[in-house]
Amino acid sequence: MSNILKLSARELAKGVSQRELTAEAVARAYIEQIQACDPVIKAWQFFDPALVLKSALALDRQSYCGPLQGIPVGVKDLMDTVDMPTTYGSQIFANYQPDSDAACVAACREAGAIVMGKTVTTEFATFQPGMTRNPRSPADEPRTPGGSSSGSAAAVAANMVPLAFGTQTAGSIVRPAAYCGVVGYKPTHGTLPLAGIKPLSPSLDTVGVLARTVDDAAFFVGTLARRPLDPRTKSFMRVGICRTPHWSLASAESRRMLEESVRLFERIGASVRDVVLSPACDRLTEAQMQIMGYEAAAAFAPERRHHADKFSRAFSTFIETGLKINGEDFAVAQLLASNVRCEVDALFQTFDVFLAPSTTDEAPAGLDATGDPVFNRMWTLLGNPCVHVPIGTGINGMPIGVTVVGPRWADLQALAAAHTIEINLQ
Repeated sequence: MSNILKLSARELAKGVSQRELTAEAVARAYIEQIQACDPVIKAWQFFDPALVLKSALALDRQSYCGPLQGIPVGVKDLMDTVDMPTTYGSQIFANYQPDSDAACVAACREAGAIVMGKTVTTEFATFQPGMTRNPRSPADEPRTPGGSSSGSAAAVAANMVPLAFGTQTAGSIVRPAAYCGVVGYKPTHGTLPLAGIKPLSPSLDTVGVLARTVDDAAFFVGTLARRPLDPRTKSFMRVGICRTPHWSLASAESRRMLEESVRLFERIGASVRDVVLSPACDRLTEAQMQIMGYEAAAAFAPERRHHADKFSRAFSTFIETGLKINGEDFAVAQLLASNVRCEVDALFQTFDVFLAPSTTDEAPAGLDATGDPVFNRMWTLLGNPCVHVPIGTGINGMPIGVTVVGPRWADLQALAAAHTIEINLQ
């Protein structure tokens, strides 16, 4: 069974579809891995081996094979599941059982995937950490897995699943991917549906995936979006180095990873030069925070009215800050984002992809915070596809990597460039 854990997503689906593997055998292999790893890592909010095996056996009995047949998938506990509790990371919903699946979960099941359970999320996908620890950190020095897709990133990093759903409103896919040393793919905003996912900031919320490889991530999202994405084709790249307005916050190690990725593209003959952003980009991070705060305050009006006493202090402060943002400021922030999207679209006429930092540094020590999403906010606001690729490790031996940013609705360009980095690092 250990060999099953080494198969890619495409290989798993092919093996089960062609009856060379059974979904049951795949499920049992990953169940054993979860049972071995999760008592320490605590990536799972809900995990029921009997329910997993029931789903796998049902797949083995049916004649139709879907494109994701037999692939184990973790579902972030921000997404509704008809057969599993959904808490949204909050004690308010400790006993909540949805009556239907989130749209992306339903599509995942329809394509033949096995839902292994619910992965830990921070409270309402914001800043209050869950119980998960980073699988890459030493036993005597726990470090954050990042947030808010903390359980998904940790589960993939510990090979408890090959794929896990994440969502990103600020940096909730890219940052945990970076801290845990896995691939994080945030598609173009709107690629996958948000129905059945607890809203935080609808104009920013984006469904994506944490994966072991770029190809796994592309295969999964492309299947669900009914838009095949195969990043394994090589193409000449016009690469832009985008240090962003926050370059001063990047550690020496984070800067080194960006420079390593630049040298990699230069070695394979890509055209590499600096991206010059307009001064308006300096205001994008603040705009993202205003939009996120304003929309979250509106989205959580029912909970604020009836259950505010069950909010963490961090979430209460976040909502209070959002309530102080007026509609005019919200409109100005949205207009800024709209204008800069046009500017960035124009830049992508001369670049295929940008390379940018993913995080300020390695995962911070301790489990009381989830790290700073400062390098992710602007890309989430602009809606561009982002792929985090692990590059190496920092001075503490923890993973660091880079973000590949592509033009909106040209996700394959970002994925192909990320795959190029991945294969040339091997």
